[in-house]
Amino acid sequence: MSDLGNREIFSKNLQYYMNLYNKTRIQVAKDIGVSYTTFTSWIKGTNYPRIDKIELLANYFRVNKADLIENKYSENEQYYNDPSVSEYAQAIKDNPDLRLLFDASKDMSKDDINFVINTIEMLKKREGK
Repeated sequence: MSDLGNREIFSKNLQYYMNLYNKTRIQVAKDIGVSYTTFTSWIKGTNYPRIDKIELLANYFRVNKADLIENKYSENEQYYNDPSVSEYAQAIKDNPDLRLLFDASKDMSKDDINFVINTIEMLKKREGK
């Protein structure tokens, strides 16, 4: 794979985890101790970070380094095994309060997802939130 391909894959994966954790470029750059311009060059796919910076980012997002540098999903591959769940899951993913719950839940049924959401809502009501 070309360096350009690596940079594009890394950029997409980095953007995915930033969105998942609702982080800005400024926040991540500051938190890992790199300049904003350096971090922005990674996001844009202009530059590729050294392995020590990839490791910092993996630790920051609590993922494996491979999650940042490998293309895990082809363009045509569906994330969810049950196609009927896909649209419902997308709505949940778009909700910042719920999307972290379903990062690794591609085998869940719609009923399982509803159960988790209802449990969370019940606990929030019980705690007065």
